[in-house]
Amino acid sequence: MSAPQSPRRAQTPLVWRVMCAIDAAVVRSVGKIEITGEFPAELRGKPVLVTANHIGMFDPFVLMEACRKAGFLPRFMLTGGLLDAPVLGFFLRAAGHLRVDRGKANIADAFGRATETLKTAQVPLLLYPEGRVSREPGLWPERGKTGAARMALNGGVPVVTISQWGAHEAVCWGTETVSGWADVKPLVVSFFKAVRRRPVFRVHFGPRVDLSDLADGKPGDAVKAHARIMRQITEHLVELRKSEPDTPAFHDPTRPTDSVSPWRPTVETAQPK
Repeated sequence: MSAPQSPRRAQTPLVWRVMCAIDAAVVRSVGKIEITGEFPAELRGKPVLVTANHIGMFDPFVLMEACRKAGFLPRFMLTGGLLDAPVLGFFLRAAGHLRVDRGKANIADAFGRATETLKTAQVPLLLYPEGRVSREPGLWPERGKTGAARMALNGGVPVVTISQWGAHEAVCWGTETVSGWADVKPLVVSFFKAVRRRPVFRVHFGPRVDLSDLADGKPGDAVKAHARIMRQITEHLVELRKSEPDTPAFHDPTRPTDSVSPWRPTVETAQPK
């Protein structure tokens, strides 16, 4: 008789375990990953919302590997474009990731479904509160939206944070639309340049965000919860990028820089101590 599966493996589709194994090899081939902090032991096997800053096209791959090393394989909340993509979309849907269409009328329904799924899940759900790769000149977190905070308060689900730095050096921002090889070439070139440089991917698992004094439906509480989440992400990000306290040392000429971060620390605050 075969040994019973662990709860984590039983909750994780085979296709996602295979994809994460491939991802681990890809991340190791590009650079080195350094992980600090740890996922709270008391939250393992329970519904958890994991929130992270979004710094580049390669950072989901880094997050997948960091979570795998931490002992869990999260589901992601992904845009409809990824889930509808040929081939890749099929595997992502089979892996059980959740869909959200930015700017569409059904976005409230998507968050509602995600909240209901999250209440009974034994696998964390990972999402980006910013909703897109940061366009802030210093690559600090953008303002973001309150969706994650509302999900947490509505579902009574704990929130932990991940702060990351370095993945922006692996693949350039590129373009929002791909119509031919000219749009893909910068991504491929930047990837192989990164393989030669071997950047360091720094990932920090933060503690549970304290939302105990906030309530679902109470005016202003979702905004307060969102602010606490973003400030904790930023606080640990400061530590990860001590040598780059203002702007990234790596310059990506394709990334727009037309946004402002309300969480951006002052230069004095971000200076290494």
